Amino acid sequence: MPVEELSIGDYVLAGGESATLVMVETVSRLLPGVLGNRDSVDQDSFAPGEMEHLLEGPVYTKPAVWRGREVPPVLLSGNHGAVDRWRRDQALRKTARMRPELLGEGDPSRFDRRDQEVLAEARLQAGPESMAD
Repeated sequence: MPVEELSIGDYVLAGGESATLVMVETVSRLLPGVLGNRDSVDQDSFAPGEMEHLLEGPVYTKPAVWRGREVPPVLLSGNHGAVDRWRRDQALRKTARMRPELLGEGDPSRFDRRDQEVLAEARLQAGPESMAD
């Protein structure tokens, strides 16, 4: 029987059990009814489209204030366009901070003017030595 090797990341595990669990979780998310909102898969990190080659930004749930941490007001505004923009800005910032090499993947024209402003700001905050291209 042919065996196909798959990678779940750049690290070493003691056994295959954890890797198997990751694979089951990943594949099961694609099955109808597994997620409460079927559109969630389209908004995941690395999903083709708007979030391709970007890490997911912060995610909030209820209550609006938890242990002194408040949900950003834009997320409570009801303005879906502003919420989408905020999420993309956060994803761009996180990707620039954690995985800057991903920003060079894909079509460079996928970054609009606002994206470029957010990335320039993120690079300034991180410092030139941490944002090598």
